[in-house]
Amino acid sequence: MALSVAVVCAFLCSCGVTKSPVMGLAYTDVVSGNAVTSNQLATKVGRSTATGILGLVATGDASYQTAAKTAGITKITHVDERSYTILGIYTTYETIVYGE
Repeated sequence: MALSVAVVCAFLCSCGVTKSPVMGLAYTDVVSGNAVTSNQLATKVGRSTATGILGLVATGDASYQTAAKTAGITKITHVDERSYTILGIYTTYETIVYGE
């Protein structure tokens, strides 16, 4: 019985995973740089997000294009990514685009 509970807990704790340069077993909240261009510094910031639950359901649009559209950006200067996970139960991946 105890082994069964341990197996189920291990399975549930590792269901949802998101892209991140580092991962915490219980909690992850990391922002990392992804892309840089030669364009001048940004005054606008756009965001797009995808979300997953238990690794069973995932939805959203975390594309550069969607993030740029939300802020009216036509020239991207750089892009960051944010990964957020709680026990693999709830995960989000956010693309953050800076530009003009």
